This record gives sequence, C-alpha cells and structure tokens, in this order.
Amino acid sequence: MFPTTRMRRLRGSETIRALVRETTLAVDDLIYPLFVCPGTDVQNEIPSMPDNCRASVDRMIEDCREVRDLGIPGVLLFGIPEHKDETGSEGWSDRGIVQTAVRAIKKQVPELLVITDVCLCEYTTHGHCGVIRDRKVDNDATLELLARQSLSHARAGADVVAPSDMMDGRIGRIRRALDGEGFADLPIMSYAAKYASAFYGPFRDAAGSAPQFGDRRGYQIDPCNADEALREVELDLEEGADIVMVKPALAYLDVIYRVKSAFPVPLAAYNVSGEFACIKAAAERGWLDEQRIMLEVLYSIRRAGADIILTYFAKQAARVLNGESGAR
Repeated sequence: MFPTTRMRRLRGSETIRALVRETTLAVDDLIYPLFVCPGTDVQNEIPSMPDNCRASVDRMIEDCREVRDLGIPGVLLFGIPEHKDETGSEGWSDRGIVQTAVRAIKKQVPELLVITDVCLCEYTTHGHCGVIRDRKVDNDATLELLARQSLSHARAGADVVAPSDMMDGRIGRIRRALDGEGFADLPIMSYAAKYASAFYGPFRDAAGSAPQFGDRRGYQIDPCNADEALREVELDLEEGADIVMVKPALAYLDVIYRVKSAFPVPLAAYNVSGEFACIKAAAERGWLDEQRIMLEVLYSIRRAGADIILTYFAKQAARVLNGESGAR
C-alpha cells in the first residue's frame, strides 16, 4: 500500500524499464510478406501500402537480400500470375510465378526461410478461394487443387506451406499429399483462424484478388465469433498443422490470447494490410508518431501470445530493433 508500494520505482529509467519488461520483440520474431509478379526489372509500389511493391523475381531477390541482411528469418510469398482462369491453374503449375520465385530464392539467398501462401484467390478469374459451382465455393472439389498447389511449392523448394483458403479438411488433405510424395518433414503453417475482415482491402488491391461476386463470409470466420476460432484451430492441429495463425491481428488480440492459452503450439499472427495502411495514412498526415505506433502494435501482438508476426512493417521494425540511426 502507498507509500510503501510505489509502482513508479520500476519506471524511473530506461535501464530499469528494460530490466523488468515483460514482453520482448526481436527481429527473428518477424516474417516479411512479398508480392511477386511476372516480368523483368518490375518494381511497382502499391499505393495503399507505402514502401511495399509488386516485384518481378529479379527485383524480389534484391528485397530478399535486404531482408536477410536485416536479420529477418523469412518471407511469405504471394503470386500475381500472368493469366487467370476459373480454377486458378497457374497456382499449381511448376512454372508458376511463386514456384519460379522459390527456386530463385533458394539458389541466390538460400539461408532465407521461404513460406508460400497456398490459396487460389490470386489465380482465379472470379477471385474466390476455390472451385465455383452454382456461384458457391465447392469445398471438397477445392481440396485436390490445394494439395496440388502445395506439392508444386514443395517441389520448388519451399520451406513451409501456408494454406489460407479456410476450406474444411484442407490441412489433412495437404498433409497426406505431402507425406505421400516424400515431403513428410515439410511444415504446414495453417491460417487456422482467418476472419472475414474488412482489413484485407489493400492486399486485395495489391494481389488483384477481390471477389468478382459475393464475398468470403461463407468460408471465413464471422468477426463476432471467438469460440469458433478455437474449434478451427483444434481441427487443424488434429489434421496435422505444425503452426497455426490468427488473421488479422489487431482486432483479434483476444483470439490470439485465447488460442495461445488453449494450445501450447507455435502461434503466428498476421498484422494485415489494412492495419498497416491505417497507421501509414495517419502518420503521413502527422496524426501519429509512426515508429512508436508501429512498435506499440507489434508489442501488443506479442503480448497477446503470438510467437511469429507476419507484417509489412518487418523491415522498418528490424531497422529500429537493430539500432539503425534515422530508422523510420
């Protein structure tokens, strides 16, 4: 009781604050998402996601070298195909853009962990995450295509595959496919609790993956539900997921906390494009201190229980954490 107990004693200097700090954030907690597109010497900034680009493989390799040099352990690849069709066939082509990018990274920046997004939305003309029948996604027909896509990524040299489609049963189907082709040691990072969120807008602009009709509420989780997320995570773990993910992060910190409390497994959280864009837009107007807000957000995600943070802030945060002067 006051005055014997004075909480401010442990806040009086930066050294003491650091000594008693409960939550840590390190560069090796971060993963940097990348958008790779066809062509040569292409690097087009994404207007709604400042400092992020759609890049051809040659320019993406430059990004990967920078990521490695900053100490960030890995990247998450999203592909922007040259052609789209009803079934997203470029998604599982061995000559697809992601498969080409994976081979290039493993050859030129071999120490970098390469995670590949497994989904069809970037590759389909309709923008949905699976096969369409009667204007609805056919869950079971989609599973075979996701397994083919995962195998093509594995053959190209991916270190981790990350299914983001939210089809029922896809982890088990992918695990069986990988094991059957000699990839039993390849981990699966499951987008296990992926919400039907409005925070994905800038990403869909970047990847050209907005649905051409309807929306994804029929297969992504209702933002009102948390118990449902725990059921999704449990099912994916039973089917063979090695890492589970909550997406988005900021509006779902309670879900991150509940998942980590319920399941002692590696947990990732995706600090998504809309969360990133909100901070960037406010900072550009002088309404927020960008660096402080960025760190506060990333610490909150770690404090909630995430072991891994996928974030478009990864390079910027790494520079700050590495103590680089003038880091933005």
